[in-house]
Amino acid sequence: MSLRPQELADAFAQAAAAAARFLDDARRAVVAKVDKDGKVPPEVLDREQRAVHGLAWIATVSEALTQAAAWAGRLQAQKRLGEAEALVLQIGFGEYLAQLAFGLPMSQSEIVRPVELGLEDAAGRLRQDRAVDRLLRTGNMAATRAALMERILAGDTIDEGVDDETLDMIRGQFRRFTTDRIVPGAHQWHLDNALIPDDIVGEMAELGVFGLSIDTTFGGLGLGKVAMCIVTEELSRGWIAAGSLGTRSEIAGELIGLAGTDAQKQQWLPRIASGEVLPTAVFTEPDIGSDLGHLATRAVRTSAGDWAVSGSKTWITHASRSDLMTMLVRTNPDDKGHGGLSMLLAPKPRGTEADPFPASGMEGSEIHVLGYRGMREYVLSFDGFTVPADGLLGNREGDGFKQLMRTFESARIQTAARAVGVARRAFELGFEYARNRKQFGRAIIAFPRVSDKLALMLADIVLARELTYFAAREKDKGRRCDVPAGMAKLLAARAAWSNADNSLQIHGGNGYALEYEISRVLCDARILNIFEGAGEIQAQVVGRGLIASRN
Repeated sequence: MSLRPQELADAFAQAAAAAARFLDDARRAVVAKVDKDGKVPPEVLDREQRAVHGLAWIATVSEALTQAAAWAGRLQAQKRLGEAEALVLQIGFGEYLAQLAFGLPMSQSEIVRPVELGLEDAAGRLRQDRAVDRLLRTGNMAATRAALMERILAGDTIDEGVDDETLDMIRGQFRRFTTDRIVPGAHQWHLDNALIPDDIVGEMAELGVFGLSIDTTFGGLGLGKVAMCIVTEELSRGWIAAGSLGTRSEIAGELIGLAGTDAQKQQWLPRIASGEVLPTAVFTEPDIGSDLGHLATRAVRTSAGDWAVSGSKTWITHASRSDLMTMLVRTNPDDKGHGGLSMLLAPKPRGTEADPFPASGMEGSEIHVLGYRGMREYVLSFDGFTVPADGLLGNREGDGFKQLMRTFESARIQTAARAVGVARRAFELGFEYARNRKQFGRAIIAFPRVSDKLALMLADIVLARELTYFAAREKDKGRRCDVPAGMAKLLAARAAWSNADNSLQIHGGNGYALEYEISRVLCDARILNIFEGAGEIQAQVVGRGLIASRN
């Protein structure tokens, strides 16, 4: 596509606008399926789930193109739209526009096609747009992919600047830390099912990982969600556990910062920000999953005014080495729905290898997992476990579900950032292996099916990254962003899994060997489409949000 940088930036913007018009057509088509006299009955939403989720994916890909075009425009305005950036965007636009026009994968085997939603004419109009047509014909093509990999082999990199000197400096700082302190040990820690070493946790605390978004009044850095994404992305590039360790501090810090009493803020936020207190999130229960309204774990007031907790929780990350549990419990058994739930701030003694759960009234057993190690997963059982009287978040009973919902956006944005980091590491491993592995007398990166995979990995990383940063910026502006957060998590999780799978394929049989790092990255990538709301839940949130905003 022999266009000057400004012409390219204009073409990307025009193609993104055409994709947005296609999204409008898709929204009208799905609304027509589910709208019944101005309302959307839940049973209809469930019956038309595939259409609703297809709409969510169309919106996700469309928004990714919009944000990628905006990124190209910013680069061009600063004369930074280089050849590598231009090529990766052409590949990304060519591929994502083709998905919209012909068939979009919601999973490996679930392809939503225009004909299913009655969008044949709309898809035709999309393809006929001049910029779209050109990008479909020349964007994700063999010559473009080969040209990109030639530039990368020559030492070119894809611009990662966010037009903020402080944030760019933070990226550099955490990239060096990850390269020097996380990458060398991560794979062996994974193989040993070892906890992240205490000295690494201490260094992360000194770097401010646990107080990134906590207000400076309470000892945090007060940097916001874009900074959170950059730090999480870089740490996850080394090991998803390192990138995830701060998630629990992020959740606890936001819960307390938004809903806590002044005393609770003073008690917990400075200690969370410094890393003195490591929190864990205790929400999920056996057989409940995302259906939080049916939680059964009970908390009742004792004669002394404390809370006594009884019940079971599962998939509790870093439960043993944590000091504080943010615990969603049912305090009103007469209210069987969300209104009966409250959030408790439950301190506990930190466990050891010999005695992981020394607290009275609390027991735990480890869940052995494929990947996402370093913090460990547990089933927890409570039988009269005591939480102090002042442990009710905000001193407000029955508000637990509402309080938790206010943190889900941040958690999902951070998960998207984790996925971007994992996707990046998958590319790095595949690239290095392909460059050094020789077969039939030459490095395997010379074979198109290998270099094609790597070029598409880079395109996925860029589009997922820009969509994630968009969601973070929306959050930093104080806007509701459940839909952008859901989109970011959907796309980034897909990119992480696809990149890890393709990188392992590049490794061939060696990739299946535990000694090779890509085997860990593949296992780590798989969880990203499950936790913090499975992909199907994200699609439901996004689709429902798009339908609700139809007017």
